[in-house]
Amino acid sequence: MANNEHPFLAATAAAMDRMMAAMTIKPSGDVDRDFEAMMTPHHQGAIDMAVAELKYGRNDQLKRIAQEIIVDQQQEIAAMQLALGKPLPPSMPAPTQGAMSPMRMEH
Repeated sequence: MANNEHPFLAATAAAMDRMMAAMTIKPSGDVDRDFEAMMTPHHQGAIDMAVAELKYGRNDQLKRIAQEIIVDQQQEIAAMQLALGKPLPPSMPAPTQGAMSPMRMEH
């Protein structure tokens, strides 16, 4: 096993566990709300797995695809929430920028 494979597998397994648990919902009687309630964690799981690829992967083409997955899935989550009249999720740094600290300008 490659030295970065164990943390990658742990990160993706944790993402899958979170996703599967969050996708298990109590039906609300509204198909549209249930669809969004299950798809949002499904998309978040894809985002979390793509972040693991960016962190541990070495293939530049796959890393570019992972970046696209993150953007696409975030946009789809927002679109589903807007379609149901929910507020947009709060703006946050891209998952790939989470470890970076914001730059401060000194006066």
